[in-house]
Amino acid sequence: MSLFGIGSRNQRTFRPKKSTPSGSKGAQLRKHIDATLGSGNLREAVKLPPGEDLNEWLAVNTVDFFNQVNLLYGTLTEFCTPENCRTMSAGPKYEYRWADGVQIKKPIEVSAPKYVEYLMDWIESQLDDESIFPQRLGSPFPPNFKDVVKTIFKRLFRVYAHIYHSHFQKIVSLKEEAHLNTCFKHFILFTCEFGLIDKKELAPLQELIETIIY
Repeated sequence: MSLFGIGSRNQRTFRPKKSTPSGSKGAQLRKHIDATLGSGNLREAVKLPPGEDLNEWLAVNTVDFFNQVNLLYGTLTEFCTPENCRTMSAGPKYEYRWADGVQIKKPIEVSAPKYVEYLMDWIESQLDDESIFPQRLGSPFPPNFKDVVKTIFKRLFRVYAHIYHSHFQKIVSLKEEAHLNTCFKHFILFTCEFGLIDKKELAPLQELIETIIY
C-alpha cells in the first residue's frame, strides 16, 4: 500500500478520503458543518444542530475527523518513519501500543507509522461496517455506538499527540502549523462538547488543550 496520494505535498493523503454514507442524513449535516465552520466560530460549529439525531451528528463528524487526521499525517509520512519514530509516543512519558481486540489481542509495540497504519485500517473497518455506521436512512445505530466513537476519537487523539510532540518543528517548517492548530482546536472542542475522551487520555497535550477550551 502506498502511503502517498498523487499530487503535490499538500494534496498527499495517507489513504483515500472517506465520504459520508449515501442515503444518510450526512449530506444535509455536512452542509450545516460547512456553513458553521465558514463562520469561523468553532464552538458553535461543534454543537448538535436543533432537532438533529445525536448519533447521526457523531457519525458524520467521525468521518470528517478521520479524513482530517489522514490528510495531516499524510504530510509527514516521509519524516515519520520506522527509523525516526521507533515507537508510537507522545513525549518521553507516553507510549502507545497497538491492539484491536480481534487480530491483535495483546498490545504490541510498533513504530509510529505502523501504529497509524493499523489505526486507520481499523477505523476504516468500523466506518465500513453497516451494523456500526448504518448507510441507509432510518437504519438504527447499535446500542454501543457512542463507545465505538469514543474509542475512535481516543486513538485519533494519539496521532495528534505524536505529531505535536515529535513533528511540530517539521510542521512549522512546512508552514502548516496554523492549519494543524485549527484542526486540533476543532477536534478538541468537539470531544469536549460530547465527552468523547477521558481527561487522563488528554494528558500529553493538556497545556495546549487548556489554551483552547478556556
